[in-house]
Amino acid sequence: AGMAAQVMVLPSPRCLFDDPVQIRVVGLRPQQAVTLRASLVDESGELFQAHALYRAGGSGELDLSCSPALGGSYLGVEPMGLLWSLQSKTPYKRLAKRNVLTPFYVDLEVYEGHGDISRLLGKCVNERWFLGEGVKRISVREGRLKATLFLPPGPGPFPGLIDLYGSGGGLVEYRASLLASRGFVTLALAYMAFEDIPTTPEVLELGYFEEAVNFLRKQQQVKDTGIGVLGLSKGADLALSMATFLPGIKAAVSISGSGFNSFIPLKGNGFTIPPHPYNLGRMKISESGLVDFSDVLDDHRDPATWDCRIPVERSLAKLLFLSGLDDTNWKSDLYCQDAVQRLQQYGREVEFYSYSGAGHLLEPPYLPLCRASIHRVLGMFVCWGGQWREHAKAQEDAWRRIQAFFWQHL
Repeated sequence: AGMAAQVMVLPSPRCLFDDPVQIRVVGLRPQQAVTLRASLVDESGELFQAHALYRAGGSGELDLSCSPALGGSYLGVEPMGLLWSLQSKTPYKRLAKRNVLTPFYVDLEVYEGHGDISRLLGKCVNERWFLGEGVKRISVREGRLKATLFLPPGPGPFPGLIDLYGSGGGLVEYRASLLASRGFVTLALAYMAFEDIPTTPEVLELGYFEEAVNFLRKQQQVKDTGIGVLGLSKGADLALSMATFLPGIKAAVSISGSGFNSFIPLKGNGFTIPPHPYNLGRMKISESGLVDFSDVLDDHRDPATWDCRIPVERSLAKLLFLSGLDDTNWKSDLYCQDAVQRLQQYGREVEFYSYSGAGHLLEPPYLPLCRASIHRVLGMFVCWGGQWREHAKAQEDAWRRIQAFFWQHL
């Protein structure tokens, strides 16, 4: 009350994190110069902010789906720019959701003028949730499994997915909870650096991942036509290994991954795939202490490395590869091309999309680009790459493709 202008988030100020919204401001003077600011405080208390300069239209209105930003965190017409350009004051912080039972609250404020932003004209809060209405979150500690199961509301049956994050470890739930909110029964699975699972296991056992598949298949809401698996980074090569060696995997998505086993030996039934050889002597450390790992792996074209390849051509699953051309963590685009060429030589169907300007951490849409952050297992600041706008567009496109791919094949 008493504010000069009104900020609106349509269709509703409460939505899922991956929902696009329309941000509008009414009650300004015609052609008035204003600054819009978005603020979000994450669960560790870190403040993320973005701002953009705008000029109201002839009727004193602003609509971010058609009004261009004239400066600030981004330029031009970017309906969701205030979200994807959020940046922390402390450098190298990654915005991630630890507790999916609570939303992120995004404060949207409009200020007078383009310079000193002292006069607040209006504000509102956009509540962005990671768990849709009626989605159940169930902690799973069964046998060796350390996981979280997300069930969409209703009897189903729904397609079942297993969701794997990378070598940073832990139990990461926010992508799985969003996928469950979109109609998949999703199992977020931890496989390193979590509870009693070592930070860097000496070996990963395929049997553990098979337990996860069996657990998911016996859930009554899960369709019995086969399981999907998606993984990011290290999780991506595990997804491909599961699709190659385990029965019942119908579709797999590799995000910023590779067609070889990385970093930790994978032990199957009567065989072990060694990790792709690497040499940490080839890592580069910048003056600010950022580590660039993009050259540490031996050349994947050298036949001496081929015993660590995942024989994906044996897989009966449908496969989708996604990678960013600006991935500075490792050369995921080259590694994916290598796997895709192998699959094509064997006449296998495969989809492959690479995104210019996108970095390593291809996340659900509107999570802002993180160009570098601390790697929880290595304890170093690692470069991930990416350009703000291109990365944001890639995340939106990849998210659509992932869902469409699983709906089609499951």
